[in-house]
Amino acid sequence: MAKGDTRNDTELLPGTLDLLVLRTLQAGSQHGFAIAREIQRRSGEVLAVEEGSLYPALHRIERQGWIAAEWGLSESNRKARFYSLTRAGRAELKRRTEQWERVSGAVARVLAPEVAG
Repeated sequence: MAKGDTRNDTELLPGTLDLLVLRTLQAGSQHGFAIAREIQRRSGEVLAVEEGSLYPALHRIERQGWIAAEWGLSESNRKARFYSLTRAGRAELKRRTEQWERVSGAVARVLAPEVAG
């Protein structure tokens, strides 16, 4: 990183947050804060999703028809929007997971030391 660059070195690649949200919702309906907390927990506290990134992503994914939202009460009895995966969202999760596995495998091959032949 260049001097003065304040970006976090765990910044997500474009589209990755959508994949993580879809995967997190595969387990069931959750509100935004719980989604962010679960991504952080499952990443071993490496990925911290900020509200400024999460809520625009949730709205974008909802517009695509991959998730549905409804109002409910959080565990602290506060009104919250709960998001759940739709049938189209399950198909998109499968497609994006396969794409991620192809791309991450290709990157791993490039990063691996070359074997002398």
